[in-house]
Amino acid sequence: MTSTIPVKDRCYEDFSIGESFILGSVEMVEEEMLAFATQFDPQRFHVDAEAAAQTMYGGLIASGWHTGSLMMRLTAEGFLGEHSLGAAGLSELSWPAPVRVGDVLTLQVEILAMRESASKSHIGFVELAFEMINQDEEVALRTVGTMLIAKKDSSH
Repeated sequence: MTSTIPVKDRCYEDFSIGESFILGSVEMVEEEMLAFATQFDPQRFHVDAEAAAQTMYGGLIASGWHTGSLMMRLTAEGFLGEHSLGAAGLSELSWPAPVRVGDVLTLQVEILAMRESASKSHIGFVELAFEMINQDEEVALRTVGTMLIAKKDSSH
């Protein structure tokens, strides 16, 4: 049974393994891609359209870290509410398909596993798969991470 509680308002007990959510979409804008890559990932296929055309990508592509930052923004806007206590880390990070100007990426999240903390009774661990999927249904970014989510009636 799927919960009717909005995702951002859920405590640990309100999630179910196998549930999935669409958390929004973003369109890739060339100026933003260039600005991010120029500052944080200045590889030629991220910052120079002419040079990028000569690479295996055949044109400008977004930095994977830019795509990850957009995923984080959508996660913060659609998932991370007052019960979110941070993350324990990622067990998977991959960029299966390049991201290009004009791509529309949609964030899909699936609950993979859940377990209660053995040492902190007010916390549950939720393992989630995050996928940024483009308009052609290709996965552009996939992460698997573990979030710490407060349990009901707990102070944090």
